[in-house]
Amino acid sequence: MKTKVTKWVLGHRVTLHNTSGDYDLAFGETPAGVPGPPPHQHQHFTESFLITEGEMEFFVNGETKIVKAGESVNLPQNTVHTFNNKSNSVCKWVNIHSPKGFRKFFETVGVSAEIENSRQNSISESIIGTVIATAGDYDMILKL
Repeated sequence: MKTKVTKWVLGHRVTLHNTSGDYDLAFGETPAGVPGPPPHQHQHFTESFLITEGEMEFFVNGETKIVKAGESVNLPQNTVHTFNNKSNSVCKWVNIHSPKGFRKFFETVGVSAEIENSRQNSISESIIGTVIATAGDYDMILKL
């Protein structure tokens, strides 16, 4: 059994790790200057980010904050949020969704890192259209 899967998701490299608990665990890398997903909320998931390298700008319930390496942000259910890497260097992060289930979003809309041009393909009009059309299926309520 593969213990991890790596996909490019909307311009972010996301490695999904199997867990035995009731949570999804991912390690992410966001290249310099890459924006996050559209502002959204989860009705049934709590989400957390731990920044391990670099920094990320988070937008949380109308407030903007810079989260740096060694810092974390916790996003309770129904918290409107997004993030951006506005810096000139890569940002690396750990992401947890609880309970389990959001991993399916990454698996479905992500492009395998093993495919040529996967990063660029992950931000194609087709993928973005799929994200907008199906986000609600993954408890990702977009706030466009």
